[in-house]
Amino acid sequence: MSQYPINMDVKPEVEAFFDPATNTISYVVKDPASDACAVIDSVMDIDYAAGRITYDHADKMIDHIRKHELKLEWIIETHVHADHLSAAPYIQAALGGKIGIGAKIMVVQDTFGKIFNEGTEFQRDGSQFDALFEDGDTYTIGKMQAFAMYTPGHTPACMVHVMGDAAFVGDTLFMPDGGSARADFPGGDAATLYDSIHKVLSLPDDMRLFMCHDYGPNGRDIQWETTVGDEKAHNIHVGPGKTKADFVKFRTERDATLAMPRLIIPSLQVNMRAGEMPTDKDGRPMLKVPVNGL
Repeated sequence: MSQYPINMDVKPEVEAFFDPATNTISYVVKDPASDACAVIDSVMDIDYAAGRITYDHADKMIDHIRKHELKLEWIIETHVHADHLSAAPYIQAALGGKIGIGAKIMVVQDTFGKIFNEGTEFQRDGSQFDALFEDGDTYTIGKMQAFAMYTPGHTPACMVHVMGDAAFVGDTLFMPDGGSARADFPGGDAATLYDSIHKVLSLPDDMRLFMCHDYGPNGRDIQWETTVGDEKAHNIHVGPGKTKADFVKFRTERDATLAMPRLIIPSLQVNMRAGEMPTDKDGRPMLKVPVNGL
């Protein structure tokens, strides 16, 4: 018997929005019994070299919600992303809704608050968000109950959000031929990630899993939906015959060869603030570059 309130009879409508600049997939998830919806892992566009912010990707999601006359109730972040900037406050200003993230955001804020030498005005208590989720916490989207699963390893604040027969896994898992995400960011841990992945794989085999990223390994088309059963049978990093020791060895060696994500410096500063830009002493949007800090 699962400790979580799983209801496979509820089948939400899921609309995906792929951002080719960051290989991110964002989602609008609609309650099948009402006009209520949630947004998962939104993207704000940035030309980092030019220091220019735009909102084309977020506008597509907003237009979809308005076109279908939906009511946005939640804007969910599965974790503090290191490869794209969140558009949560921009979407909230347009459509309302509460911004939610895992309660361990406070660990991330403390870690990166030091790296970016943030002053006392930067609150490290998660208060920039409207809701902080603990493992097993439930919330509703219209008539549909959703719940959060704590799945650390990629970062210390990762959570998988389950809505009916659909689970949004963030960076805890990739498509079967993509395997898993890195675990070498501050607070990450390969052994912990292995345990979290198997926690996700303990969900029913028919549970739909929706990825936050896909990179089209071996030249295949971009994909973002699979099932627990398919991951258990075919995932190249944690599938049949892959022990925890195997995974930790592979992940540790692989991560040591990986470059930092292209947008990690702006992403962390913005996302630990729930999508808000940091400002300088005159109130102007301004990003820092910590030299040799990451």
